[in-house]
Amino acid sequence: MHEIEIETLHGKVVIDKCERCEGLWFDNGEAEQLKNDWMADFADSGDPAIGKTYNAVRDIQCPRCGEPMQKINDAKQSHIEYEACAEHGLFMDAGEFTDYKHETLLDYFRALIASVKRRV
Repeated sequence: MHEIEIETLHGKVVIDKCERCEGLWFDNGEAEQLKNDWMADFADSGDPAIGKTYNAVRDIQCPRCGEPMQKINDAKQSHIEYEACAEHGLFMDAGEFTDYKHETLLDYFRALIASVKRRV
């Protein structure tokens, strides 16, 4: 992994990028902090098609503590599946952070349908 420094209006954020798969590691809170920051648009330069091939990979360990991470679907965009360590952060495959940053009308519609289904 190598570090990427992103200057934001609220200070510098350092994320890590895997040199092999071009996925991104965010320490706890960093992905949410960068989601609406236009300066972070360049960070996810990996090929989304390659990133999708890694969705089938299981048993991924946290790069900080070595414990197995959980596969989690994003609450607002359930088609985005990332790996998370409750203590340290999350890993998004190439292309997932760009998708996460840019919610579409379809994403809002899917979230609305999912919330209606939960109530029924």
